[in-house]
Amino acid sequence: MTPVELSRTVLRAVRRAVDEGELSVAVPVRVVVTPPGPGGRGDYATNIALQLARPAGRPPRQVAEILRPHISRTEGVADVEITGPGFLNIHLGGAATAALVRSIQAGAHEGAYGHSDDLRGDVVELRIPYDIRAEVVADALVRIIASQGGRVEVEHAEPVNLRPVPAPEDPAPLGPDAARWALLHPAVHDRPRVTADLLVQRESNPLFRVRYAHTRARALHRNAAALGFTSTPGDVRDADHHLPADAPSEDATSLTTALAEYPHALSHAATHRAPDRLARHLVTVADALLAFQHTVLPRGEQKPSAAHRARLALAEAAGTVLAGGLSLLGIDAPEHL
Repeated sequence: MTPVELSRTVLRAVRRAVDEGELSVAVPVRVVVTPPGPGGRGDYATNIALQLARPAGRPPRQVAEILRPHISRTEGVADVEITGPGFLNIHLGGAATAALVRSIQAGAHEGAYGHSDDLRGDVVELRIPYDIRAEVVADALVRIIASQGGRVEVEHAEPVNLRPVPAPEDPAPLGPDAARWALLHPAVHDRPRVTADLLVQRESNPLFRVRYAHTRARALHRNAAALGFTSTPGDVRDADHHLPADAPSEDATSLTTALAEYPHALSHAATHRAPDRLARHLVTVADALLAFQHTVLPRGEQKPSAAHRARLALAEAAGTVLAGGLSLLGIDAPEHL
């Protein structure tokens, strides 16, 4: 279940509460659902009860108590907790993770995950200066905006409406992939750093982490095949609903959250003409996968379980998202590093 889908779920809960006479408020147009902040719990949280408290004439926690059962009955929601003055903290079940993975898998065959028709019919005119960074940013935006159904027309003309801060030196010696990352990863108003650090294979290099995470996803697929099992979307927890001690459940949650938020990051990159938002989110996905990867394969004398197959599916989904995002940026996603 993605944040967008969960937002719709909460909105439907509000509408049901109003229809059943439990609340007397105007149903909002949209509901914001985000990862929980400090002190929060679960996979996602919303402050909708605090927003509705005043128009409903009720304390926020009372509004939260009214909405809680309506959200809890939704398929894919395992539990809903109320924290603080009335925040609704939502725990997703294994079915939600499986549905997310299936959505990503389907996207690999039917039209990439995160792509949409939100900008269908929109024509974005980009007028850029004769500058290498402007050219690279515009080239990435052509693909990113197309992923949301829009079309981009690029020309060198005045008045310029896309003028990224130029690179301090020619990035070409870095090679095509590192050069593009150097120009796309910073926000367009920030000066890019064109340094050989982007060629070094170490954790401090975000490009390396993204590409390495993709290779790890592919390696996990090959290693699982060598062990005689393949992936199946499902609950990543073991039969007793706990990951092993060396694989805290937060790692699986972090990866699931990062994958679920990818469409939102891609949409923002398109609407705000900001490929850096996509690049930074790929780093988030990569870091989450690298923290999670150690839980995927059986260890020692362990036999592959349903949880292992589900974790493999989640890791493969992350690899698919990383490859798709890098492709939109015009950067290669290698099988090996």
